[in-house]
Amino acid sequence: MSRTEKNKNYTGIVVMLTIIINGVIALLFFMPKSDKFAHLDLTFLPLLNAVCNSFTFIFLVAALIMIKQKNIQAHKRFIFAAFTTTAIFLVSYLIYHSLMPDTHFGGEGIIRPIYFFVLITHIVLSAIIVPLALFTLLRGLNMQVERHRKIARWTMPLWLYVSITGVIVYIMISPYY
Repeated sequence: MSRTEKNKNYTGIVVMLTIIINGVIALLFFMPKSDKFAHLDLTFLPLLNAVCNSFTFIFLVAALIMIKQKNIQAHKRFIFAAFTTTAIFLVSYLIYHSLMPDTHFGGEGIIRPIYFFVLITHIVLSAIIVPLALFTLLRGLNMQVERHRKIARWTMPLWLYVSITGVIVYIMISPYY
């Protein structure tokens, strides 16, 4: 199998995963909430999400440092750690938002538009980071070094932004849970 054939297979998988992940999250946004699970105390999950986002940020910074030092093995390990904490975040996020009512931001004054700017950019870039991160990972694993570097220049800063703004959004909305 040529490298081009291998990439076509991965492209389909990345596109499918992107559609599934972003589709399920979008569906949760529009899906009516049920009271069936009101008895469950899942209030710890938003904090878990923020912790996962914090670790993702730390792992990404460490991965960036490792690749700058040309330590490819450590870079890979930190990237895998970032994907792991992101996956845990995703599962936790889906559980919480499928079972619990929406939380509304109650801040007033200048903090309100700041919150919504951070939230909206976080949401939009979260959807974009899914395929970017997957393509970047696959190019790195397939040792397509130049193609990996080209996309990683976009993926790394965007993923760092998404992970740190996830923490900021949590901190800003946590008084309203």
